[in-house]
Order: sequence, then structure tokens, then C-alpha cells
Amino acid sequence: MTEPLTMTLGEDFPEIREGVRRICADFPGAYWRELDEREAYPSEFVQAMTDAGFLSALIPEEFGGAGLPLRAAGVILEEVHACGGNAGATHAQMYTMGTVLRHGSPAQKAKYLPEIAAGRLRLQAFGVTEPTSGTDTTQLKTRAVRDGDHYVVNGQKIWTSRALYSDLMLLLARTTPLEQVKKRTEGLSVFLVDMREAVGNGMTIRPIKAMINHNTTEVFFDNLRIPADTLVGTEGQGLRHIMDGMNAERILVSHESIGDAKWFVRTAVKYANERVVFGRPIGQNQGIQFPIAKAYAQAQAAELMLRRAAAAFEAGLPCGEEANLGKLLSAEAAWEAGEACMQTHGGFAYAREYDIERKWREARVQRTAPISTNLILSYIAEHVLGLPRSY
Repeated sequence: MTEPLTMTLGEDFPEIREGVRRICADFPGAYWRELDEREAYPSEFVQAMTDAGFLSALIPEEFGGAGLPLRAAGVILEEVHACGGNAGATHAQMYTMGTVLRHGSPAQKAKYLPEIAAGRLRLQAFGVTEPTSGTDTTQLKTRAVRDGDHYVVNGQKIWTSRALYSDLMLLLARTTPLEQVKKRTEGLSVFLVDMREAVGNGMTIRPIKAMINHNTTEVFFDNLRIPADTLVGTEGQGLRHIMDGMNAERILVSHESIGDAKWFVRTAVKYANERVVFGRPIGQNQGIQFPIAKAYAQAQAAELMLRRAAAAFEAGLPCGEEANLGKLLSAEAAWEAGEACMQTHGGFAYAREYDIERKWREARVQRTAPISTNLILSYIAEHVLGLPRSY
């Protein structure tokens, strides 16, 4: 008999929420607008979150972290977005270390996790996506070839966010040629690369100008030599090592979408009550009311699915369906809420001082990354509904 899951309804982790809100109060819309204009990294915000211990939420206490459950970490990200900020510069520090925690050697854990927990080392960069392979990770071209006590890395990564602001990179590369493996998912290995030593010695980082200020880059490897002991887990099983943390990643970043949806709804409601046209508040019109109300309903439903996904994850139960549904529903809820907020504000939504156009651009990325809604629908079709594999 399956054990029932327990989920807290209402506003959970109130102390954490209040702590994040206090920090975010020091980083209002003007702070994020100014960064957006300069395409700058939010160093002060990241440091404040680090000093408060929020970025080490998922690292066990034995390594200096808070050892909090996944839902608590999600709440941290949600509140940043609900306050009008953007947690894109912080979320990787929270979950990328999971591969090291689950598959790293005792020496790797002892060396890196306490430093990451203390904020003395930043593990923000995740080198997986490539220009030619995209989401088809098994076709990636970056190679890592064993040479004595080192591996020699050649290739290219793209959309590697925060690489210029990270000390370490979790890198996925092919160690066995595709034609020599029985399964295309084999022959890939994951490495923990010290970027402080690599940049200028075989690693080159180039910023990518993008629609949102996400500090993303492309990274080139030209005979980069990395020590053999940077291999995390078993050689050839790197894709599996990374994939077992994907559900956690999707659950976490989906909380950002929930925060966005809440910000959009709250902002739209406030303006609809205050804006008077033709002698009445525009919020009195059903054409304004209905999109906002629908967005609120979608956000509430998405949040329930996320809570269910987090509860299943913490219970050690399979949660692929819940994690993917939560990602899909929350991304769509944030987008619909953004559209409702844009329409409610009319022309003023395009004025940067209102922060709506910035949040609208930021919310859109969740329908594409870290997993696109189309791939989620394919997963649901095949693995949940039993339809034939489409790719």
C-alpha cells in the first residue's frame, strides 16, 4: 500500500519567507532596472543571499549547510520573484552541487561542499548545452580524453549562464565516442572544473547578449587539461549522474514562476483598483477582471502541483510526472499572469519604471529553459499516457 503524502497548505516556511522579503526590500525595482540597463551581475544581491545562508539551503548540515527540504529552497526562490527580483543569479548555487553531493567522492565532498556552503566558492556554471545538440544531450560533441593523470577537453558549450561569475563548473563531456557505446546515454562523464585555473589555459568565455539579463555565455575548450580526480562519479555514467537531479532542478526553478505569477497578479490588481477611466476604476470591468482572475486560478493550481512534486521528492518517491507537470503549469501560469498584467496596464506596461516589461521578459524564459514546454508534453505523452515515442 502506498504511503500517503503530506502537504502543508497555506503560506509555509513563514520565517524563511520573511527573511527573504527583508533582503529583497533592500533591492527594489530600481536596482534591477539599473542592472538590466548595464547587463550587469547582481553581486550585492548574491552576497546578501549568501550571507543570510539561503544559498546553502540544500547542503547538509555536516558540510556547513542548512539541510533544508526541497520545498523550503523553492520558497526562497519564489519569494525573490514575488518581491520583484530575479533569482537567476543564485539558483544554480543551490542545486548544481547536488551532483557532487550524490556522486562525488568523500574527498570531493569534504573539499568543495563546505566552501560552497560558506560562499567562499561559487558553483554557478553548468556546462551541458551545445550549439549543435541542444536538448539532445547524447549527441554532444565536447570530448574529454584521458591522458595519464589528466583529461584533455576540447569542444564548446553555449547558454552557460554565470560562467564569468563562477569559480567552478560542472561539465558534461563525452569520454567514450558515441559509436563505441551500446547505449547512446553511456560514455558521457561529469567533471568539476576549477575555472580559476582553466580560464586562459584552454578555457575561453564569451558573453552572449540576450533578451534578459541572465549573464549567459558560450564557453570554448581548446586542449584544456584537468586533473583526473575532477571526475565526479563513474566514468561513462555522467548523464545518469546529472539526470537524477533534474527533477529537483525543475521543481526549484518552477517556484520562480509561481513567484512571478504572484507578482503579476498583485501588481495588476493594485493598478486595476487605482486606475480610473470613464469615471470608474478599470477593475470594475469584466474585461479586466477575468484575465486576472484566470491567472490567479492557474497559479494556485500550479503551486499545488509543485507542492505535491516536492513532497514526493522528499519522500523518495518517483516524481517525474509531478516535477514535469509542475514545471509546465507554473511556466504557463506566470506567462498568462504576465499577459494579464501587461493588458491591465496598457501603455504604461511598456514603461520601464513599472518593472512589468522586465518581469514579462524574464517570465518568458521558463517556457524554454531549463526544459521547454514541448519536451515536457512529449514526456507526459510517452511516459505518463503511454503514447509512442516521438523522438
